[in-house]
Amino acid sequence: MNKNQFAKAVAIAAGFTFLCAAPGLALEKSAPPVVAQTNATRPGTQQKKDALPADDFAGLNYTDAQKAELDKIHRETESRKEMVVKDRQLNSDQKDAMLLGYTRMEYAQAFKVLSPEQQKQVRQRLLARKASDQAAQKKQPPRN
Repeated sequence: MNKNQFAKAVAIAAGFTFLCAAPGLALEKSAPPVVAQTNATRPGTQQKKDALPADDFAGLNYTDAQKAELDKIHRETESRKEMVVKDRQLNSDQKDAMLLGYTRMEYAQAFKVLSPEQQKQVRQRLLARKASDQAAQKKQPPRN
């Protein structure tokens, strides 16, 4: 990988980080950001502190076409993630940023595949989890 390709990879990672930090700028106002950790359901994987649970899409009844499209999205994302993990020129922070960016992209693409009713269900789950997280955060004593 030459220096230009490395610079592009770093720029992409920085772009993903920016999109993650400012989700309101990257998505429509009517659709809240949809993100989750793809490794959350796999045994033996450890979630990061900022990772979101993958159950936002759980329990939805997918059509065969949706299943095929979701599988395609997942396979493409996993191949991109594997390339990032194997890249020896990226440091740990860069890899983490790119992996998180790919995860967020995967869930944004998956959200677009859903029907309007399914999207509504996912939004409701996100809002319920956000309210629950805020309530739990208020109950925690302030850190000194």
